[in-house]
Amino acid sequence: MKTLNILIFLLLFNTFILLGYLATTGNVTYERITANLTRVIDGDTIDTDLGKVRMLGINTPEKKQPYYQEAKDFLRQYEGKKVELERTIEDKDKYGRLLRYVLYGGKLVNEEILRQGFANFYSYNEDKYTSRLKKAEEDARENERGLWKKSSKAGCIELVNLQYVEQERCHNQEKIILENKCEKLELILKDDANHIYNIDVQKGRFEMNFSCVWNDEGDSVMIRDEEGMILFYRYP
Repeated sequence: MKTLNILIFLLLFNTFILLGYLATTGNVTYERITANLTRVIDGDTIDTDLGKVRMLGINTPEKKQPYYQEAKDFLRQYEGKKVELERTIEDKDKYGRLLRYVLYGGKLVNEEILRQGFANFYSYNEDKYTSRLKKAEEDARENERGLWKKSSKAGCIELVNLQYVEQERCHNQEKIILENKCEKLELILKDDANHIYNIDVQKGRFEMNFSCVWNDEGDSVMIRDEEGMILFYRYP
């Protein structure tokens, strides 16, 4: 009996430790661990004493794109500090970087970057944070913060059609059709994943084909000029 009681105690103790370490929602296990944020690489990538981390749920601008530096500078406030890294469905990306949510002082840093307008929402797998991240991006859009500041040319471009499903994958069968109601515009076209195209759009109809850019299960069209956002469209 004494041995049995000891075994039961050890089982309960280990279970308690495990529950304190893991937070589970549905079939997804959310594992948190503390790390030192040693260096900010860019607006969505950091260095820690556990390795490089690609932050989940967001995509910040690439170098030489608007708000690249603002996103990077926002993260720098956490350099040299201890943060919590939270793992969800995936562990690493193809570059070997840890895929994590980053928390500091009870705040979800990924969400805060979106709320500032320094990133767009970007995710293929829904988890417990998806709704929060989408709302943070929506709040930034509605208040025209950062990337979402509207250009004076915002009414010039109409999205006529976006053909994002290819009969043969990566065979240049994706197509976007725009209608420009103004004079010639120099624009930046991108999707959620930072496929970026510099395009000159004359007055009238504009058509362009793509391969393996638009995600069949959901993506966005973002069109901006040097002033700000001209058109945003997201499909489920």
